[in-house]
Amino acid sequence: MSRVQLALNVDDLDQSIAFYTKLFGVGPAKTKPGYANFAVVEPALKLVLLENPGHGGSINHLGVEVDSSEKVHAEIARFTEEKLFTEEEIGATCCFATQDKVWVTAPDAERWEVYTVLADAETFNGKPVAAAVPVAESTSAACCTPAANCC
Repeated sequence: MSRVQLALNVDDLDQSIAFYTKLFGVGPAKTKPGYANFAVVEPALKLVLLENPGHGGSINHLGVEVDSSEKVHAEIARFTEEKLFTEEEIGATCCFATQDKVWVTAPDAERWEVYTVLADAETFNGKPVAAAVPVAESTSAACCTPAANCC
């Protein structure tokens, strides 16, 4: 199974969780301080909310979630053949999960990741997040961005 991922910056996580729960008719699959994700079946969507006050309403990044490391590695090979510059993160812990992923950048600078989740984690950017601190305040750079900035 594959599904598109949309990671949004939000000003108020609780308000956004309430809205998207109503919009998609399903609650979040995972919530952590400053972070929530929804595994929406119809339409097939992984919606990630990153509390980032002052930046709400903007895209953090885009992605495609796949169901295995083999598929991530197949995409790395395909992107290489297509001569797309890739940034690979194998076994990276970010966004409360350990993942294998590859990043590419679109012509207008949108960041896309193809990834699979290997295991849940209790850290956001390799560091614990205090319960009352929004994710954006607890890290020097937004997580779920290529290794140069995180993970």
